[in-house]
Amino acid sequence: MPFVELFAPKGALRGERGRRVKEQLVAEVMLAEGAPDTAAAREISWLVLNEPDAWFVGGRQVLDEEHPRYVVRVSVPAGSLNDAKRADMIERITRVLAEAEDDPRRIYDRPVAWVHLVEIPDGNWGAMGRVFRLPDIVDFTSTAAVAG
Repeated sequence: MPFVELFAPKGALRGERGRRVKEQLVAEVMLAEGAPDTAAAREISWLVLNEPDAWFVGGRQVLDEEHPRYVVRVSVPAGSLNDAKRADMIERITRVLAEAEDDPRRIYDRPVAWVHLVEIPDGNWGAMGRVFRLPDIVDFTSTAAVAG
């Protein structure tokens, strides 16, 4: 059950390339996490695009004509990732961003796309007015039912 926050300069992800990035990021994160490809799993796998009005690097505002920078923050339940899944997730996210670039190598050659993996402690997820623990999330993604 990933929650993906994609930060990009305003307008950097417009059009067909932007649509592909937004669609592919969640799909790739779900694959890396090991989530089942079910309607219930997709229903709780979200992406939010944040387009700040200003982006600063080293205290200097990045100009509109400069290449965009990105931050992708993925929140997942603690215990759902191991080191191999973390590495796979970062690689997949980086590839999706690179494929949207005119110069894909720039994403690999310079630190212009950061991935932050945030593992939410068990018991700190909640929906429908109750705490969702990792086993609850796993059950929901496979059965679309909530244990009472």
